[in-house]
Amino acid sequence: MSKRSLQVSMAVLGAVPVGTGIVTLFGLSDPVYASAGLPANALLDSNLRFFGGLWLVLGLAVYWLIPRIEEETTLFRALWLMIFAGGIGRLLSMVFLGLPPLPFVGFTVLEIVGAPLFIAWQSRYALARR
Repeated sequence: MSKRSLQVSMAVLGAVPVGTGIVTLFGLSDPVYASAGLPANALLDSNLRFFGGLWLVLGLAVYWLIPRIEEETTLFRALWLMIFAGGIGRLLSMVFLGLPPLPFVGFTVLEIVGAPLFIAWQSRYALARR
């Protein structure tokens, strides 16, 4: 697995938070939440839009680091740690409330299992650079 493969993988994965971050900025009007038929709730809408903004910027940070992927170890790890923590949050939701739609179960696996794998993958290139 080459450095270029890591960069391409990150570019593909970076599209997820950019795209879904933009859509989540619609709050409860986001198609995922609108289809759930949730009642209007200013607190939930505000939090969704806030987290949508954070998610969008996380995705943009991924694109910023791709050209320097072997140099940006701290940022790379911080981004994947945020994703990992989000996966833990999803896992807690599954434990306490039940399973979400199947794609979200897959996201949880990527977030919890993928984060350490991506960190290890990037570490190979960061160490080789030294």
